[in-house]
Amino acid sequence: MPNSSASENKRSKDSVANVLIVAVSLCLVCSLLVSTAAVRLKPIQERNKEVDRKINILNAAGLYDEARDIDELFEQVEVRVVDLSTGKFVDYIDPQSYDLVKVLKDPELSQPVAADEDIARIRRQEKYALVYLVMEGDDIENFILPVRGAGLYSTLYGFLALKADGATIQGLSFYEQGETPGLGGEIVNPKWRAKWQDKRVYDRTGVTRIEVVKGPIDSSKPEAIHQVDAIAGATLTSRGVNNLMRFWLGDSGYKAMLEQVSSREG
Repeated sequence: MPNSSASENKRSKDSVANVLIVAVSLCLVCSLLVSTAAVRLKPIQERNKEVDRKINILNAAGLYDEARDIDELFEQVEVRVVDLSTGKFVDYIDPQSYDLVKVLKDPELSQPVAADEDIARIRRQEKYALVYLVMEGDDIENFILPVRGAGLYSTLYGFLALKADGATIQGLSFYEQGETPGLGGEIVNPKWRAKWQDKRVYDRTGVTRIEVVKGPIDSSKPEAIHQVDAIAGATLTSRGVNNLMRFWLGDSGYKAMLEQVSSREG
């Protein structure tokens, strides 16, 4: 009889109901732990994301110094909102609460890009964009412009910095991409990014001329000032960079603002 009782107790403990109770309880405990961790870590994650954004903005302008405080360095940067259709800065949209993801879902703040104009393959474009101005007193030293467009496997997100003339590149930084490591992923390589510095995005008549080209660039030719070497073995990623530059520096992007705010040098 004792053996029979023990066997019944074991069967009772191993019943489907008990197994389900244990499994559900374990799931609830794990869910609670994950939720608690997510809530507690969210401010840290948001802060890290903000720091990374600032580092990439400063990197594009050549202002990043790992030995100095990021927020202190960023004090020289003024964040503005520009109406892309007019090129004018607006004050009725708060740059601090601006969220591109939400903006692109709002039909009042964004619009679809016509297929024949969507060379960057972004599909939808914001009507108002954030721009970053590096100031020296009342003068603009650099324009730092968010850019994005399709590469081979991913959407490329970056910042392009222009000098005070609004036509000469100071630097370029990509902060999010999913291209092939060692090939298209080389767009984040400092050596390749350095090739953009001092290139001219417009010609003397204001036509957008910047381009990524395959093969060695002949520096003796006048068009070389508008050309950047493509990444070896990454033709489609290089083409994607070329297209996003042409889009954001053209009539659909920041060109109207740059023409109004900057004083072009011949």
